[in-house]
Amino acid sequence: MTTLLDVSGLHVALGHGRKRTGILHGVDLTVASGEIVGLIGETGSGKTTLARAVLGLVRAGSGTVAIDGRQVGGLRGGALRASRRGGAVQYVFQDPLRSLDPERTVLDTLVEGLAVRGGHDRAGLREAAEQVARLVSLPLGLLPRHPGELSGGQRQRVAIGRAIAVDPRLLICDEPVSALDASTRITILELLLRLRESRGLGVLLITHDLGSLGGVADRVVVLYHGRVVETGTVEEIFLAPRHPYTRLLVASVPSIRDERPPDPGLRRALRDEVRASAGGRPW
Repeated sequence: MTTLLDVSGLHVALGHGRKRTGILHGVDLTVASGEIVGLIGETGSGKTTLARAVLGLVRAGSGTVAIDGRQVGGLRGGALRASRRGGAVQYVFQDPLRSLDPERTVLDTLVEGLAVRGGHDRAGLREAAEQVARLVSLPLGLLPRHPGELSGGQRQRVAIGRAIAVDPRLLICDEPVSALDASTRITILELLLRLRESRGLGVLLITHDLGSLGGVADRVVVLYHGRVVETGTVEEIFLAPRHPYTRLLVASVPSIRDERPPDPGLRRALRDEVRASAGGRPW
């Protein structure tokens, strides 16, 4: 498999002057074509900041970000805009109700990127929208509707469809199923699997829910307070976690090992071990 995304030694700090705070500390991460990599960590661990750094929305202090072997971390101005218009990397935001324009129809939303890129007349854009709608299992009857008229699962399909309409190589999905019910969550994850198979997409799947990665991700990267503390296959992470924070995550998901609820005593012991591994500090 070809490496699509290669993040190496990435450091990111946010804020100004004395209030500047380190968010990412030497992060290494890769995603290959046709691979789904789960990035997991608690709120505030730096997951979204990492995604924004890959997209050039926040500036890295040091380290490199390469897409298809091309360094993009230092792009600025016109070069950055040209890279974004190329569409090699697309982002699916966490909350489609907020990221979708409420005034745009589903049809216009699906082909927004193609319209910006140019080269299609109105009939061509409609044909492209219908093709994308079929690909993400969205009924064509929904094309004239607006986001507020859709269910949560339908909005998420629109968000994914908008992202893949420009034929990206890498898809970054930020908590794509966190606000959905269990059955809808499964259908969206199955959609990502189909897109991986049919288009050879690389997918970086950001989540705080380890359970949602089972049966979907090829590898899992565990991020804790801005550092990668463990990387492995789903089986390695679920069945033989090494870092205490990873073990705490696994212990918090009843369905991974058995149907019993998590043991509160075990979780307290693991939290103590996590703090001890960090010398009493957050890290």
